[in-house]
Amino acid sequence: MISEFLKDGEILKKINSLKKSTDFERIIKNNRSYKYKDYFIYVERNTNDIYHFGLSVGKKIGNAVTRNKVKRQIRSMIDQIYFKNNFNCIIIVKKSYLNHTFNENSKCFKEAMEQLNLVKGIQNHEKKES
Repeated sequence: MISEFLKDGEILKKINSLKKSTDFERIIKNNRSYKYKDYFIYVERNTNDIYHFGLSVGKKIGNAVTRNKVKRQIRSMIDQIYFKNNFNCIIIVKKSYLNHTFNENSKCFKEAMEQLNLVKGIQNHEKKES
């Protein structure tokens, strides 16, 4: 299986990404949206042994440089969390995302994922002071 090659906490790879517009349309059309401070999140449960994420950052967010920065930040947030398997998730970013710092956005994202019951655990990359 594909999941045998993936380890918990690996970076968001192509295998974990949703790219096809048909996947986006199916998930958005057939599933309920969850509204959070800076995100709309659609979750589709499935029987696969892997999870997939799709990111959507609209033109209202800013120019291409800003949109790509936001996508990189969200991928980084995804990489910091150990997820359960068996779901597809689409994250649509609201314009209010830009009004907050990365740490605030990261905290909000982690809380959203925990409320949706998608999280196994969270990696701790911070150094502990002795």
